[in-house]
Amino acid sequence: MTRQGPEGWESLVEAASEEVAGVARQARQAARAAIPDATEELDVSARLLAFTFVPGTYKGLVAGLVLHTRHVNLMFGEGAELAATHAAGALLEGTGKKARHIKLTAPEDLQDPRIAELLKAAAVRVRERLAGQ
Repeated sequence: MTRQGPEGWESLVEAASEEVAGVARQARQAARAAIPDATEELDVSARLLAFTFVPGTYKGLVAGLVLHTRHVNLMFGEGAELAATHAAGALLEGTGKKARHIKLTAPEDLQDPRIAELLKAAAVRVRERLAGQ
């Protein structure tokens, strides 16, 4: 993972459309509020702002924001497990073995309280996994 501070994220956001930039900024605030003890790291090539408990690797990844042309994906590194076990898991999209995401197209999408619930639940899962290693 490329280590860059949040200022690198803002450069990516500024290059996005006004709509995507607004969603990205709101999503970052939501993630920071839900998991304030996570470290933010930027992977420039993936256009990913990661919220992690183990900087420098994806090992401690809780969630990430990925910029796309018309939306922002709120990605959960252990989303498949959340989708199967958490009441709000129905929000998660994708078919990968581990990761799932929520496609955000408007800042209002983040008003759904289930998103904060999923972020907090993801943080608990990652903490528990790391504690068991």
